[in-house]
Formats: sequence, structure tokens, C-alpha cells
Amino acid sequence: MKAAVLEKFKEPLVVRNVPDPTPESTGAIVRVQASGICRSDWHAWVGDWDWLGTSVPLPHVLGHEFSGVIEQVGTHIRKFKTGDRVIVPFSQGDGTCQECRSGHSNICSNALMPGFSYWGGYGQFVHIPNADLNLIPLPEGVGYTEAAALGCRFMTAFHGLVDRVAVQPGEWVAVHGCGGVGLSAIQIATALGANVIAIDISDEKLAFAERLGAVATINATKERAADGIKELTKGGADVSVDALGLSETCQSSVRSLRRRGRHLQIGLTTKQDDGVISLPIDLIVNLELQISGTFGMPIGRYRPLLQMVERGTLRPGELVTQTVPIDQAGSILSSMSHYATLGCTVIDQW
Repeated sequence: MKAAVLEKFKEPLVVRNVPDPTPESTGAIVRVQASGICRSDWHAWVGDWDWLGTSVPLPHVLGHEFSGVIEQVGTHIRKFKTGDRVIVPFSQGDGTCQECRSGHSNICSNALMPGFSYWGGYGQFVHIPNADLNLIPLPEGVGYTEAAALGCRFMTAFHGLVDRVAVQPGEWVAVHGCGGVGLSAIQIATALGANVIAIDISDEKLAFAERLGAVATINATKERAADGIKELTKGGADVSVDALGLSETCQSSVRSLRRRGRHLQIGLTTKQDDGVISLPIDLIVNLELQISGTFGMPIGRYRPLLQMVERGTLRPGELVTQTVPIDQAGSILSSMSHYATLGCTVIDQW
């Protein structure tokens, strides 16, 4: 099969033929129809996250935001068959640990992540282990590119805003960073009835955020974001999201909250912070602020998410600004070093 292969960190991906995968008895082979190019892939490409134990062995095929058609199933698969349309969750469980049994497969004790734990969607075919648990039927009303846009960015934002901090209609939500996950959060929070403020350093990205529903924007190079948010909201945001994982955006997010506000951390750090960011603890204590993290989304939450997409309440396809052939995956990934991408880019041509 054809694949874009990571052979050296920070070096261009090599597009070449690699062996086709074969299914285990409890696995399935998915023919990839669309695969998102995500900043999480960029972290793996530069060799980040060794402190999380997620450094990938080389050579490796990235890609964790993909949808496709089942090409072949293992002998013990009962829920799926050849030809079924599927979306592949980013955070996958084993189905046996305490977290999985309690409905939190996204933080499984033995978690697997396509494109990290095993070869992913930058290849034409992907073997999905424990497929009866870790595949989701893709409704006919949701296209492959739209499903890839749900990827890790959109569904992570959905789980975070809906399940972790429970955004309510009429609340003020500030989103720091208008990359893929930040723009996803803006669209989702708007659909939930919140008033969204978008913060970034790019006027182009802020304009995109307005098209997705942001009622106000702040360019953080021109004014202090926390001050601007408190002025707009007359006291601070009810919910503030760090969608980048930088010291500046995380601290700004916390400082922009009103009393008893909720901070949602989606972005993971880079080598600059090595997994550790300082926080204004006295402020957190004195204002009774809540700090929540979010990672992926439990398998059981895909059905309501996909129903909202089918109804048109959520429109992840609007985040897709370009589709590219597999040969361009490496250049798109490299451009993320300079935050040069806008919205979501999806591979849909082999």
C-alpha cells in the first residue's frame, strides 16, 4: 500500500509503498477514505511527548483522524463486515479495565491510539485492533471528509465542552488559540448557545472564528487577552479554553475567568514546557476556579455527536479549508511549525 512514512524526526515524510496489514482475529482492516492532518501529528513528527510515553518508533505512519470502509475483518468480529462505513476513534480502550467498564474508554489503562500506538491513517489501509469495540458505524448522512474533520480535534472539544465543563446557553466562553481544536470549540460552544470570544495572534484565523460563530475576537498581539475578555463580559468568562498548550495561553485562559469560572485544558505542551506549566494558584483558590483536563472522547459519546452532525446542528465540514493528496501531507505537517495552517486539512487522494 502507499503511505507517507516518518523516517526521521523533523525531516520530510517519505511517500513509498509499505506492506499491507493483515487482520488479527479480533481486528479489522479499514481502507482509508479521508485522514486529517492534525497538530498532534506535528508533535509526533518533531519528537515531542516522550515525557508522556508516546514517542513513536521509526519508521512510522502517522494519522489518527480518519474514516473509511472496512476491507476485511478477523474471524472473531461480530459487529462489522466488509463494506461497512466507519469512523475510527482516536482514543481506544481494551474494554476490560475499570475506566472502560465505567464508560471512560478514552482514558483506558491500556489505551491505544492509531497513528501513535500503531500505524495510522497516512497509509491506505489500517489495521484496527479490538475492532468490535474501537470502530464506530458512520451514518450515510455524514461524508468521509466530514468524519475525518471530527477527528481528535472536534470530538475532543465536544467531550470537553459538553461533558467536562458543561457549557450552558448564555454563558461566556473564551477560546484561546484558533487552530483546529480551537475552531472546533468555537463552533460547538456556539451550537450550545454560548457567547464565544476567540483569541489568537492571526487576524485571518480570528476572521474564520467569526464565521464559525464567535461574537467577539481579540488579537493577543494588540491587547492583553484577559483584560479584553473581562471588559467584554463585565467580569470574566464563565468558561475559558486553552486550545494550544502554551504557557501564555494557559495562564491567560485562567486569568480571564470570572469568580467560580471553569478552565478547560485541551492543548498539550511542547518541549519548551516539557509537560509543566505554572499557574496562578492563589487566584485559583481565591476565586474558586475549576481546572479540568480533557482527552479524546469515550466511545459511548459518538452517537449523540454524530446525531448532531446528521441534523446539521454541528458542521465539522466547515472547518475543512483544503483537501490534499497523500504526497502533500509532509509539507502541511511542516508548515504547522509556524502555525501556518488554517482550519483543518484532510488527505483524500492516494
